Amino acid sequence: MTLTELANWPLITYDPAFAGRSRINKAFERAQLTPNVVLAAIDADVIKTYVSLGLGLGIIASMAYDPVRDLGLQAVDVAHLFGSNTTRIGLRRGNYLRQYEYDFIALFASQLSKRAVDMAMTGTGEGNEYQL
Repeated sequence: MTLTELANWPLITYDPAFAGRSRINKAFERAQLTPNVVLAAIDADVIKTYVSLGLGLGIIASMAYDPVRDLGLQAVDVAHLFGSNTTRIGLRRGNYLRQYEYDFIALFASQLSKRAVDMAMTGTGEGNEYQL
């Protein structure tokens, strides 16, 4: 799949206020193409609903597609066209973290164990390799 191919289809994707949309717009701009965005939404489920109704191709984050739940929809990886987004978690250094916060961090970045988070939160450890 190329941007040129995508530009030929009606597209359903995120609202311009949504963080991922700017990467989509910039990719088309760099290729000097104009995407045919027929609908913009702030929720991937809304996008998938309109795609299932046949209104166009959807561009959503890969984590928003579940092959079991999204029966009838086909995912095509086009990450090479748009690049990746960076998401960050901000924590106040020195604050007490509850277990659910450690659990969330581990889901978000499995390499960040409780020990690694604690070391980053206190500013201790070798090289302080994790920034939170």
